[in-house]
Amino acid sequence: MRLLLITLVFILACSSPKNEIPVAEKDFCSSIHRNDSLSLTGALTPVSDSMKTKSGVYVLEDGGGSLVARAWLAEYAEKTIDIQYFIFSPDNVGLIACDYLVRAADRGVKVRLLVDDVMVDAGIHEILTLDSHKNIDIKIYNPGVNLGKNILSKVKKFSSDFKGANQRMHNKTFIVDGKVCITGGRNIADEYFDYDHAYNFRDRDVMLLGNVNADIAKSFEDFWTSKLSVPVTELVSEEEANYADTARFDRLHQYACNPENFWPQVRERIQNLHKGFEGLQAHLVWLDDVHFVSDAPGKNDDAGLGGGGVSTDTLIQLIKKAKRSVDIQSPYLITSDLGKKLLKEAVDRGVKIRILTNSMASTDNMEAFSGYKRDREKLLATGVRIFEFRPDAKERYEVMTGALQEKLNYTPIFGLHAKSMVIDGEIVVIGTFNLDPRSANLNTECVTIIRSAKVAAGVLEGMETEFTPDNSWETTTTFNPDSVASRNKRLKTWSVRMIPKDIL
Repeated sequence: MRLLLITLVFILACSSPKNEIPVAEKDFCSSIHRNDSLSLTGALTPVSDSMKTKSGVYVLEDGGGSLVARAWLAEYAEKTIDIQYFIFSPDNVGLIACDYLVRAADRGVKVRLLVDDVMVDAGIHEILTLDSHKNIDIKIYNPGVNLGKNILSKVKKFSSDFKGANQRMHNKTFIVDGKVCITGGRNIADEYFDYDHAYNFRDRDVMLLGNVNADIAKSFEDFWTSKLSVPVTELVSEEEANYADTARFDRLHQYACNPENFWPQVRERIQNLHKGFEGLQAHLVWLDDVHFVSDAPGKNDDAGLGGGGVSTDTLIQLIKKAKRSVDIQSPYLITSDLGKKLLKEAVDRGVKIRILTNSMASTDNMEAFSGYKRDREKLLATGVRIFEFRPDAKERYEVMTGALQEKLNYTPIFGLHAKSMVIDGEIVVIGTFNLDPRSANLNTECVTIIRSAKVAAGVLEGMETEFTPDNSWETTTTFNPDSVASRNKRLKTWSVRMIPKDIL
């Protein structure tokens, strides 16, 4: 019974395909033009010598800036765009991203898109149409639980290969011309870039230039060529589709150009980003010691749901070597006995540990919160301080996209999604790793380790703000903010408490 319940939870998480893109009522694209005098090579010329021997680092804190950076890089890519995501939604942000990819492909840029199967919720027609472009290839990681499958085949997959079905690709990388990469916590969907009208995430990415990109490119290639990554055309097909129609992307282009879907002030930022890029170069931190660490496809082949991975081992070693402080942001916080022992040993050495996670009121994942709630007192007993993010965090007014606030007369709920760590005020970790068993043992994860007091100070400044009472509650043995959550959330937390923590 328990296995069936768990299986159904995962199946229901695989959303139904969205509707097709609507037909535009008029031509919205006629007044929008690419500046052909610009190029990524030209923009990077002032730092080209530094890129040969060092890695440039720039932390992307706000969703709007992170979206604009991706759009501009796609707009001026010259050779390749390699993209790897857990979620690539067909909502406003996702469709606009696809528009930029098609336009790049039309210029001859080779685009490769790798997405995990479990969260694919686009329609088959849209996926195959995008893949039909001669310069775009789409692969699906670890298929068999979602795309093109009915509910019986999904149940069979989870019941016959439970660990395999749960081994998902959580990596997130956006690599342009092998020169620039954006990686971190954000997926491609409205809520990761402050575009959702109801709920948005506080997240963090990092833009990387230079040396470190060789390791990121190798990781992408390992995933792309893995037997777990399957061309979408081998999984689904569409009868009577006319992929030779030269106008097949017109609806996509019009959707992205329509100011109702993509606010003019945001597009203006993209068009003018080259000016900002020149200023950005002055803020890049050039370092010898930047490392990108990624789990291998498939994570591990140990029996059961354990086994760890290189990302897990890397983070364990960093905490073991901490001398003074460890400040952590993780949206989901479910610790194993090993994890609690690791944290207690650090506290006993005199290391001050603070962790910011979601409150019941701010979380988007009640199953994960239920796992955290079961262990909250034991985790506090290790000596760590725990803070829980407020859904009405004051900083949302400063971090969230200004365009959204101009359009709405209210501010959506804010939840934490950043997965970051600052150790001893000198080492920064920005990546995809949640402090939970799923990241530790099942999902493939990637993290960037940046050894720089300057970068650490910048990230820690944001963290310090988020630890304040305006943005989070400190949870203790005598207080937690669960009562602030809605009755529905409290009931859901109670109803899913039987799900084993090993898969959360």
